Amino acid sequence: METQKDKNNKILSLLVLAIFVSFCFGIIGGVFGVKFFAPKLTIESPKNNVSGGASQVTTSQEKAVIEAVKKVSPAVVSVILTKDVPVFEEYWSSPFQFFPEYRQKGTEEQKVGGGSGFIISSDGLILTNKHVVEEEDVEYTVVLSNGKKYSAKILARDPLNDIAILKINEKNLPTVTLGDSDKIQVGQSVIAIGYALGEFQNTVSVGVISGVGRNIVAGSSATGQTEELSELIQTDAAINEGNSGGPLLNLSGEVIGINTAMASGAENIGFAIPINTVKKAIEEVKSKGKITYPFLGINYVLINSNIKEKYNLSVDYGALIVRDENGISVVPGSAADKAGLKENDIILEVDGKKVNEKNPLNKIIASHKPGDQISLKVLRRGKEMIIKAVLGER
Repeated sequence: METQKDKNNKILSLLVLAIFVSFCFGIIGGVFGVKFFAPKLTIESPKNNVSGGASQVTTSQEKAVIEAVKKVSPAVVSVILTKDVPVFEEYWSSPFQFFPEYRQKGTEEQKVGGGSGFIISSDGLILTNKHVVEEEDVEYTVVLSNGKKYSAKILARDPLNDIAILKINEKNLPTVTLGDSDKIQVGQSVIAIGYALGEFQNTVSVGVISGVGRNIVAGSSATGQTEELSELIQTDAAINEGNSGGPLLNLSGEVIGINTAMASGAENIGFAIPINTVKKAIEEVKSKGKITYPFLGINYVLINSNIKEKYNLSVDYGALIVRDENGISVVPGSAADKAGLKENDIILEVDGKKVNEKNPLNKIIASHKPGDQISLKVLRRGKEMIIKAVLGER
């Protein structure tokens, strides 16, 4: 006769068997499910990517970013601003005081700002933003990626673009390679490197080019000054305070821009000056020790469909000479004045190049040098004429 104990043992045995069978079928089902239904994923492992004995798999883009950063980082510097500031101590002149008094006990050198830059010549020329080094009563120190520090001298500040060039006394320094910013495309991957927040040296961020030809009004939190900047590169690579003056790179490790501004109240909207805009200034500092700009000497508005309608014009392109808030349309004694340009003249072309929103007059003029002669196609009272002008210096 089967006892209750025997029944319990049988039930327990059957339960264990059922669990075992279910487990086996689960493994089989899982294997077949992965084999037949999982998407096929192929990962190509780059050669020579083993570090510390462990295999590391990187995509081609990751590898390009890593190589670009390794290549350029030694030439990226931090620019530190310091000055002597008063130091105060509190004291009590009476036991009946409710609040302490303060008196100056001397001064001490303190950090008052910071930015980024990059080395453009092996003998110590460094490119940065003008707003990074616009203060006069401070000391500028350049810190290399290896920690070495150098006192820096300001050689030139650009009167139009937000750039400046510093000099440190050293030789055989690593340098960057300047790329061609005219070839960049929206959606192209880019890398920003800089002294983020004036605290984290050689911080790397990655993004894409979000737009080109952007025009903005940028302000400095340190001085409260504002400046109009045009033809900028927009990127979503993180640009923070302290990144100003650092390089914006393509995946080949070439500098295509100078990180300059970020949009406050927004996320991942930063701007960089195209490197081609400043190449001429770099060469001038190398050869002349200063930055010069050609000067035509007119106040104008760029004509588009809205301006055409507003002023009842016969053309929808060109530069219309108008008066500024001081009543000046043509600067007395300027190249434009000597050439005979007048208020309400429309400059249609410069040396055969059509003046429009994609090719504005200031960009055309900036491509020349002081002393260059230019040929202007001008529309005056319905008649076209050619006027020659010799550019002055701003």
